[in-house]
Amino acid sequence: MNELVDTYLDAYEQTQGVLPERLEEIGAAYREQGHLTRDQLYELAYENSTRSAYHVESNPPERCREVTANVLAVDGDFSKIQLLTGLSGFKAPTASAVLTALDPDRHAVVDTRVWASLDRLGYLDGRKESFDAADYVTMLEPIREIATETDHAVAEVGYALFAYDDDVREGTLH
Repeated sequence: MNELVDTYLDAYEQTQGVLPERLEEIGAAYREQGHLTRDQLYELAYENSTRSAYHVESNPPERCREVTANVLAVDGDFSKIQLLTGLSGFKAPTASAVLTALDPDRHAVVDTRVWASLDRLGYLDGRKESFDAADYVTMLEPIREIATETDHAVAEVGYALFAYDDDVREGTLH
């Protein structure tokens, strides 16, 4: 598994995935400010999914600050992702990018590619096209297990799983 993660982590930059450097910048601002602004959430959502980022602008600015501040105050992955998905424009995949920006050692950006890789590698059973908070928690367990096995950050494992699916998938994504 370590070789797979190393190989595909190197290959990640050739994919259309979210840029880790951008997440690091947004995460640093998040930790410093104690919240994210609507503009910062829009920027992050645009990095993750250009098609749906415009929905973020329908959130009142104070709600964005409140929700992202509350994410810092609660324990539990389910609670954190559930809070974020309460914002317009934030389904579990985009919300996972917020959590990854905040704490890449505990979180990973997830989507159908990551789920498919976990399925292909025997960690999950069956394909999924959409995710909720419970699905995020389901994916985190094997991703964290792989991170521990390979001595990589959880976020890095997520990136590698994304690149793995990008490489081996036959046919279209959806």
